[in-house]
Amino acid sequence: MTYAMIGTWRMAYEGLCKGMDLLKTNGKSSDAVEEAIKEVEDYPFFKSVGYGGLPNANGLVEMDSAFMNGDTFEVGAVMGISDIKNPISVAKRLSHEHFNSVMVGEGATQYASQSGFERKNMLTDRAKKIWEKRKKEIAEKNLSPYDGHDTVGMVSLDQNGSVSVGTSTSGLFMKKPGRTGDSALVGDGFYADSEVGGAAATGLGEDIMKGCLCYEIVRLMGTGLSPQEACDQAVYPFVEKLKKRYGKAGEFSLVALNKEGQWGVATNVEFTFAVGTETKEPKIYIAYPEDSNKTKINPITQEWLDAYEKRIKAPID
Repeated sequence: MTYAMIGTWRMAYEGLCKGMDLLKTNGKSSDAVEEAIKEVEDYPFFKSVGYGGLPNANGLVEMDSAFMNGDTFEVGAVMGISDIKNPISVAKRLSHEHFNSVMVGEGATQYASQSGFERKNMLTDRAKKIWEKRKKEIAEKNLSPYDGHDTVGMVSLDQNGSVSVGTSTSGLFMKKPGRTGDSALVGDGFYADSEVGGAAATGLGEDIMKGCLCYEIVRLMGTGLSPQEACDQAVYPFVEKLKKRYGKAGEFSLVALNKEGQWGVATNVEFTFAVGTETKEPKIYIAYPEDSNKTKINPITQEWLDAYEKRIKAPID
């Protein structure tokens, strides 16, 4: 059997490399997803996931995370969890529960703490400065408070043919306390079926959840479409339908992986992602939507990577 892994955004790369190392040595797809996402959650310079994630309107980092096992359809998720180091590990643990497998807010935090998961203040000094600066800009310039909503999503296939998917995010910057997006909603932000494949989403959750797009991509792959064909057919027509009926559509980016290790991507914005397979080492790509409702994909350049690293680590005034 083959193995492969795909993850959303540039931030997925280092974690995906660790996940691929596990898959290469016959590790489980579930463990690869968890370890890959923990790597992203622990890195303080990614502003939309885990430690260093940007807080809500009250200055609290509320996180959403989910895990799904494509062999059994077990799902675990947390929404609005706070002060817990690795929400993905809590979500994965919850997936083993038949009852109470999805938990929210204070209940999710209490469960994690009582279950021995490490507690940690997830608000870094850097993120607090960004929050304070944004609050000032909102007051002085009457700007929209919302800025940024990137989720890390990982889909993994192991050598035994098992597919797993996971997501993690601190959600919409400056969101109202208690808000959740698509990332912890099964079928919307993630879905996996080991007989077919899996998909994960990132973007504006309020709009992504209107289409159940991850489930739809997996369903289309099940009819025989390639991951790229399934992504194109699920995402682009729905974006146009949403614009027509709702009047607008936020950012949509989705990744998919099938049981043969083939992958696909669809997006309506500039979107980076990382992917590795049994035959190709992990690499970062950049995708763009084309006028013909197709996806254009290019390898990332070193110049782009250098600019990215400089930008995310730049001092906050």
